Amino acid sequence: MLAKTEEQIAAEEAWYETEKVWLVHRDGFSLASQLKSEELSLPEGKARVKLDHDGAILDVDEDDIEKANAPSCDRLEDLASLVYLNESSVLHTLRQRYGASLLHTYAGPSLLVLSTRGAPAVYSEKVMHMFKGCRREDMAPHIYAVAQTAYRAMLMSRQDQSIVLLGSSGSGKTTSFQHLVQYLATIAGTSGTKVFSVEKWQALSTLLEAFGNSPTIMNGSATRFSQILSLDFDQAGQVASASIQTMLLEKLRVARRPASEATFNVFYYLLACGDATLRTELHLNHLAENNVFGIVPLSKPEEKQKAAQQFSKLQAAMKVLAISPEEQKTCWLILASIYHLGAAGATKAGRKQFARHEWAQKAAYLLGCSLEELSSAIFKHQLKGGTLQRSTSFRQGPEESGLGEGTKLSALECLEGMASGLYSELFTLLISLVNRALKSSQHSLCSMMIVDTPGFQNPEWGGSARGASFEELCHNYAQDRLQRLFHERTFLQELERYKEDNIELAFDDLEPVADDSVAAVDQASHLVRSLAHADEARGLLWLLEEEALVPGATEDALLDRLFSYYGPQEGDKKGQSPLLRSSKPRHFLLGHSHGTNWVEYNVAGWLNYTKQNPATQNAPRLLQDSQKKIISNLFLGRAGSATVLSGSIAGLEGGSQLALRRATSMRKTFTTGMAAVKKKSLCIQIKLQVDALIDTIKRSKMHFVHCFLPVAEGWPGEPRSASSRRVSSSSELDLPPGDPCEAGLLQLDVSLLRAQLRGSRLLDAMRMYRQGYPDHMVFSEFRRRFDVLAPHLTKKHGRNYIVVDEKRAVEELLESLDLEKSSCCLGLSRVFFRAGTLARLEEQRDEQTSRHLTLFQAACRGYLARQHFKKRKIQDLAIRCVQKNIKKNKGVKDWPWWKLFTTVRPLIQVQLSEEQIRNKDEEIQQLRSKLEKVEKERNELRLSSDRLETRISELTSELTDERNTGESASQLLDAETAERLRTEKEMKELQTQYDALKKQMEVMEMEVMEARLIRAAEINGEVDDDDAGGEWRLKYERAVREVDFTKKRLQQELEDKMEVEQQSRRQLERRLGDLQADSDESQRALQQLKKKCQRLTAELQDTKLHLEGQQVRNHELEKKQRRFDSELSQAHEETQREKLQREKLQREKDMLLAEAFSLKQQMEEKDLDIAGFTQKVVSLEAELQDISSQESKDEASLAKVKKQLRDLEAKVKDQEEELDEQAGSIQMLEQAKLRLEMEMERMRQTHSKEMESRDEEVEEARQSCQKKLKQMEVQLEEEYEDKQKALREKRELESKLSTLSDQVNQRDFESEKRLRKDLKRTKALLADAQIMLDHLKNNAPSKREIAQLKNQLEESEFTCAAAVKARKAMEVEMEDLHLQIDDIAKAKTALEEQLSRLQREKNEIQNRLEEDQEDMNELMKKHKAAVAQASRDMAQMNDLQAQIEESNKEKQELQEKLQALQSQVEFLEQSMVDKSLVSRQEAKIRELETRLEFEKTQVKRLENLASRLKETMEKLTEERDQRAAAENREKEQNKRLQRQLRDTKEEMSELARKEAEASRKKHELEMDLESLEAANQSLQADLKLAFKRIGDLQAAIEDEMESDENEDLINSEGDSDVDSELEDRVDGVKSWLSKNKGPSKAPSDDGSLKSSSPTSHWKPLAPDPSDDEHDPVDSISRPRFSHSYLSDSDTEAKLTETSA
Repeated sequence: MLAKTEEQIAAEEAWYETEKVWLVHRDGFSLASQLKSEELSLPEGKARVKLDHDGAILDVDEDDIEKANAPSCDRLEDLASLVYLNESSVLHTLRQRYGASLLHTYAGPSLLVLSTRGAPAVYSEKVMHMFKGCRREDMAPHIYAVAQTAYRAMLMSRQDQSIVLLGSSGSGKTTSFQHLVQYLATIAGTSGTKVFSVEKWQALSTLLEAFGNSPTIMNGSATRFSQILSLDFDQAGQVASASIQTMLLEKLRVARRPASEATFNVFYYLLACGDATLRTELHLNHLAENNVFGIVPLSKPEEKQKAAQQFSKLQAAMKVLAISPEEQKTCWLILASIYHLGAAGATKAGRKQFARHEWAQKAAYLLGCSLEELSSAIFKHQLKGGTLQRSTSFRQGPEESGLGEGTKLSALECLEGMASGLYSELFTLLISLVNRALKSSQHSLCSMMIVDTPGFQNPEWGGSARGASFEELCHNYAQDRLQRLFHERTFLQELERYKEDNIELAFDDLEPVADDSVAAVDQASHLVRSLAHADEARGLLWLLEEEALVPGATEDALLDRLFSYYGPQEGDKKGQSPLLRSSKPRHFLLGHSHGTNWVEYNVAGWLNYTKQNPATQNAPRLLQDSQKKIISNLFLGRAGSATVLSGSIAGLEGGSQLALRRATSMRKTFTTGMAAVKKKSLCIQIKLQVDALIDTIKRSKMHFVHCFLPVAEGWPGEPRSASSRRVSSSSELDLPPGDPCEAGLLQLDVSLLRAQLRGSRLLDAMRMYRQGYPDHMVFSEFRRRFDVLAPHLTKKHGRNYIVVDEKRAVEELLESLDLEKSSCCLGLSRVFFRAGTLARLEEQRDEQTSRHLTLFQAACRGYLARQHFKKRKIQDLAIRCVQKNIKKNKGVKDWPWWKLFTTVRPLIQVQLSEEQIRNKDEEIQQLRSKLEKVEKERNELRLSSDRLETRISELTSELTDERNTGESASQLLDAETAERLRTEKEMKELQTQYDALKKQMEVMEMEVMEARLIRAAEINGEVDDDDAGGEWRLKYERAVREVDFTKKRLQQELEDKMEVEQQSRRQLERRLGDLQADSDESQRALQQLKKKCQRLTAELQDTKLHLEGQQVRNHELEKKQRRFDSELSQAHEETQREKLQREKLQREKDMLLAEAFSLKQQMEEKDLDIAGFTQKVVSLEAELQDISSQESKDEASLAKVKKQLRDLEAKVKDQEEELDEQAGSIQMLEQAKLRLEMEMERMRQTHSKEMESRDEEVEEARQSCQKKLKQMEVQLEEEYEDKQKALREKRELESKLSTLSDQVNQRDFESEKRLRKDLKRTKALLADAQIMLDHLKNNAPSKREIAQLKNQLEESEFTCAAAVKARKAMEVEMEDLHLQIDDIAKAKTALEEQLSRLQREKNEIQNRLEEDQEDMNELMKKHKAAVAQASRDMAQMNDLQAQIEESNKEKQELQEKLQALQSQVEFLEQSMVDKSLVSRQEAKIRELETRLEFEKTQVKRLENLASRLKETMEKLTEERDQRAAAENREKEQNKRLQRQLRDTKEEMSELARKEAEASRKKHELEMDLESLEAANQSLQADLKLAFKRIGDLQAAIEDEMESDENEDLINSEGDSDVDSELEDRVDGVKSWLSKNKGPSKAPSDDGSLKSSSPTSHWKPLAPDPSDDEHDPVDSISRPRFSHSYLSDSDTEAKLTETSA
């Protein structure tokens, strides 16, 4: 890592000092600095920022700003590694990387790819090999990294893998698909048969691009079908076989397609073919001017040339894929026939036939049939010879062969159906041929599937104003399903796994996602029920199927039904509905990608698409019955095989077991449940195809690649969804389109990228990836894999030990691994890890494994070397033996008997060898025959096993189909039985209702008959007696007048009451409008608070994760520190050993110096002695010469010579004694040398003690610093925990306060509303009482109304008591709030005390650090002094070495002298001297030589010690540098602690602000309580007054009622004789009313129920249930005061008669 410059360091410091944020606006986002000052007085929810590009200061909403990351994060490889993970930071990082041509970026577990128009040069084979064999953590983000990760996971887990590509059309999904497959084919390789090579894959992609791609408004070569490429791998990880399955082919694009779009590419390639013979054979030399299918040749010459080259490339690709020339010719014939059918056209009116028969004749010729057969198959929907009944299509499926033909289609639609059917059959044939070339019978272990589907289609993005088609809806639906699969895999499965293992994680900021757009397309009728309609909601596909069966159905009716189920309902908020109406007729808007991509669809002609086209069904039969053998043989050979599933999915053939398993899975999707019944429907087939795709890839481990479109021509800007993020006032400002990336880089559309980012929900996925535990392993697997990192546990339990408690074993292993606690978590059955933790463990395991392997390799190599040495020894022995035999042979080769033996011996063996050869030949022949027989049997068994396997697979598939069909039938039968039971139950209920109504009708008929009889009796009475009739007529007229008067009066009262009710209703409506406005405002505030809460939660989570990361780093640093401490202790031990050795050397040095001095003196003495000896020797030689010369002269001198000889012997003895003395002196020298060594050792020990004392001082200083740092860390952790605890308590108190305030507001509102209702009810009662008083002055009083007043009075008392109870409860809650606020204040004071304590400790630590610095300086001075002393010691050592060299020279001279003495001694021996003396001298000389050698070795040892001392000095200098670095780190840690203290202060200020806000809310609540108490008191006073007035009224009414009853009794007795008949009739009517009417209830003004019972008992709140059962209709429909009116009229009649 390069060192940072001063400018970079200054820029980072400036960045951290200023709080940088992103200001989000409509065109993107801009970098700004948030201004925070105590002097700023901004309203709540506002913030002041300063833009960086122009310095403008703006006041914006807090929701429009997001925290920005440091510039070092601009080009991070993984977006999940951002410190602040928000939308703007992600977009900024993507923009910077895209500008630098870095197109791939990790997004947590997924990969994000930004497509470019031109292919970048980052996909070469050299780049492929850079990723080979790497782990994900070691690879840069690339599409090859995804392939390598999936391949490595497959090899390690032996589990199927799948790679799913998601994104919009034109975003590069197919290109990434091709790169993925090419990487796998290149890196994995194939077996010896080359089943799947790079060349084959390139040919396959060329073929699919030609037949399955076409130009669209969004892409120059868009894929028009979905495909799954499956690669099966063997045990060695090589590709054993491959297969491809296709679905959702736009076969109708051949004949009909949107405007400004083209057909499939292969037609243009064929029309530009340069082969004249082929063009002539296909009748393409002369092209038609008009073509109803729109297939016209290219006009530009360069386009024609390019198309001709592509056709040649296509032919070469077919040749590579082993497609024979006859099969190729079949493809060209079918394509040319489709072109000629388009040129032939069809009539628009009249008889259905071709418009131009000459072109139709060409098409019939190419297809191998007659014109009549072709016309019948297209227009008459039948073929000659009854072949409709004989053959079935391998494209269609056996169950569709007998469909009816009653659909009325136009001639052009029939022609289009034939063309689409022919192309569909051709495409299916090509897929079968491709699978034939890729399949293999090799055994495969696991597979990898790569899924490529057409992306999101939105014509508006391409700049077109047309509505999307049905095929585009199908592709968008498939993409939505894949997006939902990504959501399930990323969110739901992870949460479910955490729940299963009791891992508690809070994901409050993750919003739930509704799949309304998917439900609106494929929702079945038995899953969800609409709230607004009685029938069940169904998706668009099911509605299309139903409407297609209804005669006269239109698209408008289809849209009405669809909007009734999924359209915006009353009360729904804007943006909640997945459907919106369009301003265009027969158009609608559907929100894809969670409402971020609204596509406008045109439903015109969709009903015709869903109907069966018989011409399409006749296409395969026409090809099978072709007269051309190359066509008929090709299609007839595949007619019986199940290569196509229900006319939908192609490519289900395959030779491997995995391919058969995939085909069985897809068939099961089409034969289970409702699919077995509905699989014939063209609409339901679309859902089933997507279901099969999802089910297939769900069985594997999925890897997702998100392809984003960086620029779109027709992108309108912000999406239409109301749920998209609203930008407040900042969107109105004149801001730049976002912070530009570096100059000269690529640009992208930020708003388009933002919509795709929101639609994919990658932010939530990355947040969950960061907060959760994405990596997990089962306990046993984790222990087996990573126990190599804890050898002591392995030694403790043994290698293959059996663990009873796996969880406990894993806990011990984790403790030994010393992981951070927050980086792992233990569940019930597995251990979970944070992102990156498992990768670090894998790295440690790899390092440990590599060390073990190195040791193992060393042992193996040693063993092999020893074996090789043994072999060489054996070879050496053999060579010696051979040499010995050769020598023997040379000795006997000329011997005659040997020659005879060598000649005769082969002749003896000839006969035996010939017989053996014959026996061996016979055995070989027998074995060969047996081998041929066994080989033949083996081939037969193989063929039979293949046939049996195919038969078994077919029977298994048929059995599963039958079983699934039976299950679906049983399910339908159960549903039908349940429906029948429900219908019978409803029938019984209706029957009971019918019986009750019948009885009621009979009673009413009896009453009508009774009334008619009474009327007839009255008429008869008039006829019989005119006088009686006149009297009755007068009474009748009087009664009629009374009734009219009563009606008018009641009508007036009713109008007055209605006017009062209308006024109250208007007031309530106004009140409701105000409440609705308040509710909307509160909802908006709630949404803003929710967004703010989510933003703050996200920032808090980011900060928490950053803190955890810092803790992990601190933990790693502590581990490194501990390792460094251990290494330092080892170094100290080595230093101590070095000191001991140095002291020993010093002692040896002193001893050697003393010994050298003594030796020097002895040498001087010896020199003097030697000089004397030499003189004596010279004199003796002279004497000997004289003696020898005089020996012959005089024998008398013999005695003198003997005497001299004796003298010489005495001298020799003296010399021997001197030599003994020299030996003693040498021993003394050795002792002096030992003393010198001891002195050296003593000096070394003293030096080592000094160094130890210095090291101990340094160690004590370091330990003190570490203790202080640990204390500070513990204090900081305690402070952080206290801060977190305070924050949690603050959040809990805030939540409680908010809930309590809401409850208080709600309860206050409810109590106020209830009291107001009671007040209104009381006022209404008083008004009624006043009216009744006025009425009683003229009429008789009513006890019923008095009872109503009493009941209402009791209700008001009850509500008053409830209000009092609610008030008391509120007082208790207020007291609790007071206590909680006091607790918050106490916590705040405690935090302030902790902060002050930490500040004091910080100052103390700073002082201690300064003292430690001074101690360190002193230690450095001592260290320098020690270095100087060591240098002086080294100089002394050099001097000693020079002296030792001089002593060596002197020793050499002594040796020379000793040699001279030895020669003299030899001379003396010759002169009859005793040899024993000479031998002793020689022994002494040898001893001296050995001592000299010992001294030499001592000198070498001293030199080695000197070199080690030099190394020790170098180590000491390194330790000094390390200590300086440690001091710098301590300074940095001090700075970090200061920053943490500053953050703590800011949080304390935030707590103080929140506390003030809580106190303000408390004061407001107290004021609201006081106002409520005052209102309650006033209401109680009003109630008391009302109670008093009601009591007075009740007493007066009772008195008047008693007097009136007495008067009525008197009047009734006086007139009893006159009115007896009338009274009997009135009594009969009253009894009938009392029997049949029952107490009725009517809604009053305040919403309560008032009784209108005519009985004397007052029961307004408890009506008689028996009466309601007898006459429920009458009790509801009868007027309110009917019987009271009758009783009043009766009383008035009696009073009139009495007065008369």
